[in-house]
Amino acid sequence: MIRICSTEDVPKGSVISADVAGTTIALVHAEDDRFYAVRDECSHAAVALSEGEVSGCTLECWLHGSRFDLRTGEPTGLPATEPVPVYPVDVRDGDIYLPVDGEGRPLPSNGVTR
Repeated sequence: MIRICSTEDVPKGSVISADVAGTTIALVHAEDDRFYAVRDECSHAAVALSEGEVSGCTLECWLHGSRFDLRTGEPTGLPATEPVPVYPVDVRDGDIYLPVDGEGRPLPSNGVTR
């Protein structure tokens, strides 16, 4: 496990970007009060999802409006048709952690690795 940040660093309804061993993660505090992590790159246009808007459990890309379900990584709005990697989040003692492999890279929970 690797510590990403404190829960206080990600206010409800916001997104931050974090680099984990060369993989950029968008860490989201969704409106359901849970934390989610996805690859910080839209599968449609390869731009930072962390610059987008959170709505419920969805993250919308700022460039073309593609939307992604934070729980599954699946696109819920065009033009994106490919999912983004989703990473399991562990919240302990006010800190947010992600599981990593032996080289410190985050392990996707939905099998998508792009």
